[in-house]
Amino acid sequence: MSISESLDKLGPLCRSAADCAVVLDAIRGKDPDDLSSRDIMLGDPFSVDITKLTVGYLEDADKEVVGVLKSKGVNVVPFNLDYTVDSAQGIVSFTMDVGMLANFDEWQRSNQDDEFEAQDQWPLELRCARVISAVDYIQYSVKEGNCTSQAQRGRSKLIQEVKENFTVDAFIGGSGDWEKICVGNLVGMPVVVIPTGFKKISNAPSDDTRRKTTITTGIYAPPDHDHVALALAIAYQSVTNHHKQRPPIDDIGPNDSIPNPPTSAVPARQLRD
Repeated sequence: MSISESLDKLGPLCRSAADCAVVLDAIRGKDPDDLSSRDIMLGDPFSVDITKLTVGYLEDADKEVVGVLKSKGVNVVPFNLDYTVDSAQGIVSFTMDVGMLANFDEWQRSNQDDEFEAQDQWPLELRCARVISAVDYIQYSVKEGNCTSQAQRGRSKLIQEVKENFTVDAFIGGSGDWEKICVGNLVGMPVVVIPTGFKKISNAPSDDTRRKTTITTGIYAPPDHDHVALALAIAYQSVTNHHKQRPPIDDIGPNDSIPNPPTSAVPARQLRD
């Protein structure tokens, strides 16, 4: 579902980085029915010589990923992506609300606000977005906590600063940091999110529950360099097996029997056919 055209990005969800490369190659390109899409070439990630790459790692980078890539011949260095915009989150929030209203304008005008699931959030946000003028959208001061940033002018400044300060071929960092996600969205920075292990779920029903959730990290590349991030992810997964594992998803302990085990509702013969 389209939300905000200048922020929306299309990407595959696959079992491996190699599969992601194949699917991305199939879905990339200009969509004649989508005026916001662009025809961008995708380099071949399978032909990238990773030993010629310099890859940075942030403080929150998964050190195992850093170590594996280093063992594969990648030049890894400490790195920090510097920019002066106080809050990318504020710019994203402002931009997304206006972009969403542009997409859902007819829906809201026809009084279908009650169809939204989050009634305590989206209808109100879209009504607020309707009173934003064009001047405000370009230069309105967006406050996020104690930080202040300039909407679209701030975004342009952020894009330029990231371009100037992206002094490595890619960098490794946490995939769940919201500020980093916002920077990636505003700049158009591709990221491959890879699994690196499992951890216990929060608020588990019991101490011996088998249920776990995936730990992930991100490999970020400059805009239009998706193939570099994919090449590094493929290299990492070539010598690790995190992406081949499946976490238990039930709430049952290791010594518990499964009550009322599910049975197939489709006859076996029909399954064979």
